[in-house]
Formats: sequence, structure tokens, C-alpha cells
Amino acid sequence: MPSPMFSAAHEAHRTLPGHVPLVAATRDGLVESVHYGSAIAISADGATMASAGEPLAPFYPRSSLKPLQAVAMLRAGLVLPMDLLALAAASHSGAARHRDGALRILEMHSLTQGSLENSTDLPYGATEREDWLRDGGAASQLTQNCSGKHAAMAATCVINGWPVQGYLAPDHPLQQLVAETIIDLTGEEPLAVSTDGCGTPLFALTLRGMARAFGRIARATAVDDGTPEAAVGLAMMQHPDMVAGEGRDVTTLMRLLPGAVAKDGFEGVQLVGLADGSAVAVKISDGGDRARMPATTTLLGSLGVDTAPLAAIAGSPVLGGGHQVGALQATDFLARAAPPVAGHPKTPEPAQSKPVNEAP
Repeated sequence: MPSPMFSAAHEAHRTLPGHVPLVAATRDGLVESVHYGSAIAISADGATMASAGEPLAPFYPRSSLKPLQAVAMLRAGLVLPMDLLALAAASHSGAARHRDGALRILEMHSLTQGSLENSTDLPYGATEREDWLRDGGAASQLTQNCSGKHAAMAATCVINGWPVQGYLAPDHPLQQLVAETIIDLTGEEPLAVSTDGCGTPLFALTLRGMARAFGRIARATAVDDGTPEAAVGLAMMQHPDMVAGEGRDVTTLMRLLPGAVAKDGFEGVQLVGLADGSAVAVKISDGGDRARMPATTTLLGSLGVDTAPLAAIAGSPVLGGGHQVGALQATDFLARAAPPVAGHPKTPEPAQSKPVNEAP
């Protein structure tokens, strides 16, 4: 039976956002699949430069919240080497350096694997998972992709004299600080609260709010203002392999786009902040991971970014018999969007959502 809290939240949010087609897969000229979603690109001052769908609809940012959570931990006094700070903001692939990094964070603060309260899982990366299973490994908290963040959370508790046990509780001082930091960076009050897959509190925000936060982190990094935001951004830029892993598109994007701070999230979420403080945010409605980057690179182009170096992650071929017969690529969703008012881009107002039980 669903909990009363789940039922109440379900009734409160029984609406479908006004998503639009962002990415399509074609096969020999025929559109075979379509990924709907919403997206936004903002300038450094928060003005909407481009948008599609309903970017002000509440959504769960999932793991794209990790850099914001890392900022909160630094505000609470956490100090880590740069590679381990990047791991604290990571959805890592579970390679040896990721597992060892999480253990290093624990050992630095006289903690053990038993201090971790995240869920168990196999390594997220396909190659890493195969290697782990081949060596007789099983699902564990250490191999779960959020173990770096959880090790850092436990370490932050030690530094502040807070209880380590129960650090995931929403009323724990750590999670209270995380919530305050997220509100500060996004400029938004959460529209709903849930629990992420790894067990941390999860806040419903808007794409615009999350873009604002990533723009702030990237801008602080570019000017090196000495803030926790700058430290987190610099760590991610210097160690993109710790933020995701080899072969992961987020790692590739940060290597190819200097000054960018990028983080993905489960269920088709992608955030990218740029050195000038502008940013883009994407949510794919069906959670399709393959559609994140085609939509993201199109948005980056709307901000004047040269996306030619990102061609390898901006789309992918559709194969038939081992030969390319089509492609996965972004639609013309920006051309279809309503133009901004003359003189300055207009921040979009929320579109009217459609009840779940009504036909579109």
C-alpha cells in the first residue's frame, strides 16, 4: 500500500507538464521514435535566452543536485583534495579509482564502509560492472554510484560533531543545511520533497532554478572567487573522470568544453553551466538517457557556444545490418518555440498542465 505521504503527493501533482518533441530517431527517412521534454537556456543575469516545453514545471533533478550538495558540505567546513571533492559531486562509474576514492574520504575521517547509508548497487559503468562481476563482486554501497557523495556526507558530520548515524534524515543538521543551500543557489523554494534512489532527500525544482545554480557555480569558478561554489566547479573541471567516468558523455563534455560544469541525473536530466554564468537545463520526459546530449548541445548552440567539438555526443547513428540507416538527433524545437518579445528575451510563464486522466 502506498504511504499517506505518497498518496498526498500523487494527488497534488497529477498533472502532465507541457513537454514538446526534443529529440527524434529516424530510420531511412521515417521518424521511428520521439523523446519529449522541456529545456531552457539562460543568460548570466537569469534572462531566458531560449526555451521549449514547460521549463517552469516542477521536476526532480535527481543526481544533478550533487554539485549543490557538495557546495553545502564545503560551507559546513568539509575540506578534501580536488579529486575527492569531484567524487563528492559524482555519479561515478564504479571504477577502482572511484571506489578507492570513497574509501579515502572515509579513512581520512576515521570512518568505515559501515558508515555509509546509501543503497547498494553494482557499478554504474557497463565495463566497470562487467569487470566487477567477473571478479566475483556483488552489489554494495561502495560500488553504488553515489558512494563518494555519501562518504563526504558522513565526513561532514564528523567535522561538525553531528551524528553520523541517520545523516539521511530530512531533519538532520546536514540535510537542513543542504536544503538551505539549494534554496540559495537556485533562488527557489522546493515545490515537493521526496527521496532519491540513494536515500538522500530530493527536492522538486524548475529547470530555470537549476540552470541558475549551475550558472552561479561555473561563474564563481571562472573568476576564482574563493567560494565553495568555485571549489566545487574547479574540482569537477580538473577531474571530470571522477564526476562520471571514461566513456561517459558528461566527462567527455567537460573535457571538450573548457569552463563548463556539467552533471547528469537519472530520468533524463542534464545541466551545464558556462564560464560567463549562462547555463542550460534539460529534462527528457520519458527518462531516456540517450536523448540528453542531443537536446543539450542544441541549447548550448543557442548561447553561441561552438558545438562542433561536441559532435560525437550531439547525436548517434541508427544502424541497420551494421550500417547507418538513420540518426538520433535534436528536433528543431527552438525554431518551434514562441519567439521572445522584442528587445529582450522573455522569461516564460508556466504553461497550463494537462490532467493525467484527460486526453491531450
